[in-house]
Amino acid sequence: MLPVHPSEISLDEGVFLVKLARKAIEKIVVDGETLRPPPDAPEKFKRPGMTFTTIETYLGEKLTSLRGCIGFLTPVYSLLESTIYSAIEAATGDPRFPPVAAWELDKILVEVTVLSTPTPIIVSNRKLLPRLITVGKHGLVVEKGFYKGTLLPVVPVEYCWETEEFLSETCVKAGLRPDCWLDASTRIYYYEGRVFKEKTPKGDIYERDLSQEYMNECLKR
Repeated sequence: MLPVHPSEISLDEGVFLVKLARKAIEKIVVDGETLRPPPDAPEKFKRPGMTFTTIETYLGEKLTSLRGCIGFLTPVYSLLESTIYSAIEAATGDPRFPPVAAWELDKILVEVTVLSTPTPIIVSNRKLLPRLITVGKHGLVVEKGFYKGTLLPVVPVEYCWETEEFLSETCVKAGLRPDCWLDASTRIYYYEGRVFKEKTPKGDIYERDLSQEYMNECLKR
């Protein structure tokens, strides 16, 4: 069974996934229980799928701070389960932060990124790699030996990185030298992602246009 590709997700379905992630967070934080997949979910959500859930503390108009981010790069769960489990792990299992407390639930933003299967980038001349990557569209995976790291499509947009810096920062995320992407023994993958996010805690949900955000915030400076 083929994994769900991000292009298959409608806006309404993206809204469904964000609401599902929030319910999973609230269920584990308040009751200490794992949310069960809802029976009224779209049939396609029962297929394998990959998601990352990002939690941010809402500080006011356009001001947030990261509170947790965890997900799956392989389709080991259904899209429904991936959303629930990534939400729970982002809330309780991100080693950079303490678990989300009940009093925080009205102060956090929930964001879900639906991912495609990572595809290896094959190029004979490593210096041409940046030309094959599009900021705002692609996330990256860098892998060498036991070292592996990923950065979601939203990351270079938020930091206004160009593609070469995006590659270097993904190398660093993997625990490797920034120029590891030039090494032919380093495996580089890219994947696509669509991002659905709450505007305010428990508020309206929208799809982020990462390409437009990058153009507005980075290229017009």
